[in-house]
Amino acid sequence: MKTFLFIALLSSSFVRAQSTLVEAAKERLKHFVIYDGSYKKIPYPNGDVDKNRGVCSDVVIRSYRTLGKDLQQLVHEDMKAHFDAYPKIWGLKKPDSNIDHRRVPNLEMFFKRYGKTLKITKNPKDYQPGDIVSWRLDNNLPHIGIVSDEPSKSNPNRYKIIHNIGLGPQLNDMLFDFKIVGHYRY
Repeated sequence: MKTFLFIALLSSSFVRAQSTLVEAAKERLKHFVIYDGSYKKIPYPNGDVDKNRGVCSDVVIRSYRTLGKDLQQLVHEDMKAHFDAYPKIWGLKKPDSNIDHRRVPNLEMFFKRYGKTLKITKNPKDYQPGDIVSWRLDNNLPHIGIVSDEPSKSNPNRYKIIHNIGLGPQLNDMLFDFKIVGHYRY
């Protein structure tokens, strides 16, 4: 009985955390944001680019920041300690707290290392509110978003995604529009 109660409490706590992340992400939909992934020097920790600028990763970063999780600091600290574990796409020789957390492949690695990596499937029921999903767009560019709690009109078993794909934070039914390469809970 004690084990069941512990699992029930743990499950309830997890659902609340996922729900809080979804609410934080939905709040991002109220902001006007120009798509801008250019390199900017920002404070550390808790640094951010101008609030009216951002990319897909900034939706995730700002949503987690609302929950008290500073992905800038978390990713940077992990990259300092485990630089070899992270992608070498950009030719960097050391971590850079101004940009590392804004790069989707770095977030993918961080979530693999510290979150729960979930199966990538074609079953919409496997993608629950608060999950983090990453894709490779048709031009092979990385993309990331948060599964919302709002079901698709065409398939009520599939949730819409909160992301920024060029027109600021949006809520779209696009889970399977591109190749999914990552599925995480953090």
